[in-house]
Order: sequence, then C-alpha cells, then structure tokens
Amino acid sequence: MSYVPDTARYDGRMPYRRCGRSGLMLPAVSLGMWHNFGGNKAFDNSKAMIHKAFDLGITHFDLANNYGPLPGSAEETFGRVLADGLRTHRDELIVSTKAGWQMWDGPYGDLGSRKYLIASLDQSLRRMGLDYVDVFYSHRPDPDTPLEETMGALDAIVRQGKALYVGISSYSAEQTRDAARILKQLGTPCLIHQPSYSMFDRWIERPADGANAEALTTVLADEGIGSIAFCPLAQGVLTSRYLGGIPADSRAAAADNPFLTADKVEARLAQVRALNDIAVERGQSLAQMALAWALQTVTSVIIGASRVEQIVENVGAVERLDFSADELARIEAILKD
Repeated sequence: MSYVPDTARYDGRMPYRRCGRSGLMLPAVSLGMWHNFGGNKAFDNSKAMIHKAFDLGITHFDLANNYGPLPGSAEETFGRVLADGLRTHRDELIVSTKAGWQMWDGPYGDLGSRKYLIASLDQSLRRMGLDYVDVFYSHRPDPDTPLEETMGALDAIVRQGKALYVGISSYSAEQTRDAARILKQLGTPCLIHQPSYSMFDRWIERPADGANAEALTTVLADEGIGSIAFCPLAQGVLTSRYLGGIPADSRAAAADNPFLTADKVEARLAQVRALNDIAVERGQSLAQMALAWALQTVTSVIIGASRVEQIVENVGAVERLDFSADELARIEAILKD
C-alpha cells in the first residue's frame, strides 16, 4: 500500500524554529539515523519509524556517510524509503548528511580535504537517490587541512547545486568563529552547528580555557548560526531505561559499546532519579523533560529511535517546553551534585 502522510502533520503541534538568521525553519525535534537504520536492521521497522516521524511533523532527517552499520547503509535505507512513497513529498523534507570521519580505505576517505568532502557527498547522493541534500556538514574539524580548504569545499558544494546549505559539527567556539568568517567571505553563510549537548554534556555553554575564550553559544548567537543537538538524551541515560538500574539487554550493558558503559550510568543514577521526580511533577517522561530542557538553548534536538513508540514519546516533549524558575533552579542543583 502506498504511503499517505497524516493530513494533520502541520496542525500546529510541532513547532518550527528559524535556524539562526537564515530563512530555513527546522522542527523542534528532528530524527537522526545514526544507529538504528542500518543494513543490519529490519527495513520495515525503519520505514515505519520514518513515516511516523513525518506524520508527527518531523520534516528533518539527519544522516551521515558513515551511519549504519555498515557505513553508508543508513543512507541506503533512507533512499529506499524515499523511493517507496516518500519521494513525492521531497520538497517538504530537510535531508542532511555529513562527511569527516573514516569512510573508505586510503588517504582520501577521512577528515576535511576538498577531495574527501566532495567525493563523499557524491556517494551519499547516489545512495539516497537524490540530486541534492538540504544541509551538508563538515562532520568534524581536521587539524591538518587548512580551514580555508574545508570551508572552500563546502562553498563549492553549494555552488555546484549539491547542497542548499552547509554546516559544521563538533567544532570548538574558536574554530566556529573562524569557519563562519571564511564562509561569509565566500558568500555561503554557515547555517548550523551540530554539537553534542544534554543535561550531562554542557560544554557549549562554557568558554574554553584562555584569556579570550568564548562559549560556543555566544559565537552562534553573534554569527547568526543555528544549532541542533545530538545525543540530547545522553545515549539514553536521560530516559526511564535506567531508573531501576542497568538492564542486561541495555546499551550500557553491552561489552562492545565505547560510548556508554555501566560505570558511566551508575555514576549518574542518583541524578537521573532526582530529575525524573521533577519530570513526573511536570507531567512528562524524563526523556520529554530532557529534550524540552535542551530546546531552551538549541534550535532543534536530534532523537534516535529503535521503534515507533519512542518517536511518539519524544515528540511529546513539545507539549510542555516551558519551565518555571523554581524547576530550573532545582534542575541546576541536581546537575551540580
């Protein structure tokens, strides 16, 4: 049966926010395809999650060349979903992808050279069956390639019609200031920065060490650059998953997960339970409150999901985005413990 989107998807439930000083609006909640949309996952489940996201007003789908597993397979999955009925709504979608991490063997498949970025995007477009993406990112800074070359490649990509906008991810405040300056001079403004950000990862709010150091949030505001947070739920720690401890089948219990370990979760459990108490008082799940909290600072948050129900729950965060001064003070006190 051909996919027919929910006619109420733009009924006002999902807020759309202006991205920096651009004309582009992003949904407050975006869907990321980092872990659970690769070739090792059931296609029908991936398709159902993408369709449900769109039905709920999520118009932004965030990918990267190396998302999977295997690398590239998340883009292939998304391309299959587009071909299977979603393509007729292409002009309602914001599709983003990135390059900057190891993708193929040899010296030209990693980091920030012009060679790598342009070749990688060409491959991404083929995998997704697209003529262009809406946003293309430099996925991380390259310490050995001149920033002028990396930003020049982003500018060239826009001029070639392969992307409408460009962004950067995981750049420091100083690197972001420099990147924005170069792109502005080239005539292709930096649209967006994608940093990690959550209640437990607040580096973007704090200046780095140094006499003239700035916080990334300050730079973004000054330069008119939007922001979109990845890992706003701290790899799932800021959910109900770990309230009772560490389940044997959880991500934290897996021996092959370098990003989240049982020790890291156990160190946060008292805070997680205290935060959950506030969420319950607000009539939200912990995940919904954590997303709402992050949305005070960033334009959009990227959620991950392994099943449709998680998307529905997380989108529920937009129903209560306000915080009282007392709630914010209590949250700060918990986070400082």
